[in-house]
Amino acid sequence: MTTMPVSALPPVGRPRPRVALVTSADRSFRQRLSEILTGLRWQVHEAEGGAQAWAEAECSSPEALIVDSWLPDLELDEFLADFRSYFPLVDLVTTGEATPLESPRGPHRQELLYALRRCQDGDTASWNAAPVLTHLPVPGPSEASIAAAEAIIQDPDPQRLIGIAPEKTEEPVKTAAQEEALVKPNESALCERLPELIGNASCMLEVSRRIRLVASRSTPVLIEGPTGSGKELVAEGLHRLSSRSRKPFIAINCAAIPEALLEAELFGHTRGAFTGAVQGRVGRIEAADGGTLFLDEIGEMPLSLQAKLLRFVECGELQRVGDNETVRVDVRIIAATHRPLAQHTQKGTFRSDLYYRLAVFLIRTPALSDHPEDLSLLVEHFLQRMGRETPVKKISPGAMSKLAGHSWPGNVRELEHVLERAAILAGDEPVLTAREIDFGLMVN
Repeated sequence: MTTMPVSALPPVGRPRPRVALVTSADRSFRQRLSEILTGLRWQVHEAEGGAQAWAEAECSSPEALIVDSWLPDLELDEFLADFRSYFPLVDLVTTGEATPLESPRGPHRQELLYALRRCQDGDTASWNAAPVLTHLPVPGPSEASIAAAEAIIQDPDPQRLIGIAPEKTEEPVKTAAQEEALVKPNESALCERLPELIGNASCMLEVSRRIRLVASRSTPVLIEGPTGSGKELVAEGLHRLSSRSRKPFIAINCAAIPEALLEAELFGHTRGAFTGAVQGRVGRIEAADGGTLFLDEIGEMPLSLQAKLLRFVECGELQRVGDNETVRVDVRIIAATHRPLAQHTQKGTFRSDLYYRLAVFLIRTPALSDHPEDLSLLVEHFLQRMGRETPVKKISPGAMSKLAGHSWPGNVRELEHVLERAAILAGDEPVLTAREIDFGLMVN
């Protein structure tokens, strides 16, 4: 197979537009890959799922389709087979599954593989890049060709292309299986990354892996973890990567609403159903129709209301307070708790039948003390986020030592608040010192 080096791009004045279609439910992945391909002189179109990719392909006539390892709306294998039959000349590349053997190898396949490699290697801000193809040989372009491509990306001046000649290097011919193996990630690779969750630790990567496994299904999920460990972020990630992502994500904290009002909040009520009900109201469950309902602190729900929730989980029907009619609602339920619900079922403080209905798939969020190696990444993440409104602050080594010595009973949420207080106390100073961190920790 003849390899086309990245440096052998079309001369200035004779553009040959190459169109690539990047399909992934992960927006950050699409954006990173699109930027790299654009720097390599590709026209890039993006799609969130299989249906949108199909529509984009009909409009843009792409030379190549790069598709993530799963689609939120279609089965990947079926989509690839149908796409291949309808667009027989398009070069198909996937990040996780083997490309069909009959798929044609386009003349610019090596650029696509290189872009994928560079995309995966470059995502090191909040995730460990080591498992992501860093131990695999760079597919296609030689070191000189890669250097030329990186120069183009960093300084996209077309004059840089003049005088760059293709390298005359011979490379061994690769079979289709060998070529695809170069970009096929393992379990902790690209297909498991979630930008919402910051961390390199194995326990954090396991959370992302579980989210990816179950996101595309309507299976009920129970998230267990200590307060402040990011349970709502997990729920939002499940919704974002599901086929329900365009529908509502409705969250309700079962511990924050008085018992007398919680039933009406969940199921809705009719006018005059109770004192103060001057008009009817749709409940949170019904408002989430077609989407996702997130029940935070489900362990605080009173037993009497658990029975009514169980009825809805079993049959998908609800009855508003004060109404005799039933309403059918299509909702995916995600519940979260800081309590060990399995133990509470044994004590009789939580219904065992509801527990088994909700805990079809379990995800546990770790305490910050379980992955202290991620502290510096989290600090950098929060400082950058605070920098959206004020100048980004740095942190001194002494201040970092103070943070590292803290036990963090409030977990990631506590860390965020400590840094925010310290930043306020620092005023216009560009660096957070141990003094500001001490004050930030004293409030706790």
